[in-house]
Amino acid sequence: MLRKLEYEEILAERLSEESALVAKRHPVVGVLEDIRSLYNVGSCFRTADALLLERLVLTGYTPLPPRKEISKTALGAERSVPWEGIADPAEAVEKLRGEGYTIWGLELVEGAASLDQLTEIPPRVALLAGNEIRGVRSETLALCDQALSIPMYGVKHSLNVAVSFGIAMWELVRRVREESA
Repeated sequence: MLRKLEYEEILAERLSEESALVAKRHPVVGVLEDIRSLYNVGSCFRTADALLLERLVLTGYTPLPPRKEISKTALGAERSVPWEGIADPAEAVEKLRGEGYTIWGLELVEGAASLDQLTEIPPRVALLAGNEIRGVRSETLALCDQALSIPMYGVKHSLNVAVSFGIAMWELVRRVREESA
C-alpha cells in the first residue's frame, strides 16, 4: 500500500537553503528574457531550485527579486538559487558564451531541435526562455547556437513559459546526469 510521506520526512531529505548555496550544481543555466509575469519568474526559480541549476540570469524587462509575487510561487527559491540580473539580453548571452556555455533558445523556429530527439548535450548549456506572448526576441535568437522546441500533440501550439521551462530543464538535467554517470 502506498503511504504518503509526512512533511517532516520530506524536509529531512531536502537540502537546507545554506547547503543549497554551496552544493555542486548541474552545469545548466536558465536565462529568462522579457518575462512579464512575476508568478512565472517565481515558478522558474522553483524549478531551478528543484533541479539544482547552476543559476538563473534575468534579462530584458524580466522582474527581479525581491518581489512578493515572485516569492509567492518561488516559495523562497529566490534565496536558494544563485541569480543575476543583466538588463541587455545580448550582453547576457555573450557573458555566458565567454564562460563556455552553449546557448540554446527555447522557441518555435524552423530547424529547431526537438527536445525528445536530442542526440547529445553540450557540457555546459544555457537555455533561454522568452516572453509569454512574443517568445525570445529575434535579435537574441540570432545569438543562440541552437533552438530547442517541445513537441506538441494537441490543438495548442505552445505551453505557459514556466511550464515549458520546467519540462525542458528537467530533460536537460536528466540528460546531463545520465551522460556524467
